[in-house]
Amino acid sequence: MSQVKDLARELPDYAKDTKLNIGSLLGDGTVDEQKKYGLLVACAHATSYGPLIDAAEEEAGEHLSEEAMNAAKAAASLMAMNNIYYRFTHLAGNDEYANMPAKLRMNAMANPGVDKVDFELWSLAVSAINGCGMCIDSHEKVLIKEGVNAETIQFAVRMAAVVFALGRTLAAA
Repeated sequence: MSQVKDLARELPDYAKDTKLNIGSLLGDGTVDEQKKYGLLVACAHATSYGPLIDAAEEEAGEHLSEEAMNAAKAAASLMAMNNIYYRFTHLAGNDEYANMPAKLRMNAMANPGVDKVDFELWSLAVSAINGCGMCIDSHEKVLIKEGVNAETIQFAVRMAAVVFALGRTLAAA
């Protein structure tokens, strides 16, 4: 049984498309189970909506190792920090900030405990939610260099969009 689909059933009628889209994405075979459920967990964490985070983690627990679950959470946590910082350096009128060292610890990026592609994909999705163009470009460049196709990248961003809509709509209902 899908805990996330059960949660989506609580959506109001005006959000029927979100309900249908989450079902379609969870049933989609574009990516393997680790990528899909890591995306679900990372994106749920990016919404900050507790019931969705709980449902995503419970459902993903059937598909992810403990290391993958922790890596998905780490991607969300790191991007929460990095997306703010790098969006600032990109948007600030003073170019001096872009030339300064970030001085932010990012050890999990160097050793996430899962395949680099999966971690980058999860980081890309969270960066899309958080609206950091600089981070989106950086993660997409790594994914393309690693041979990831556009369909997989699009799937990740579709998951980000739908999971964010699910969390935002449930929080407002």
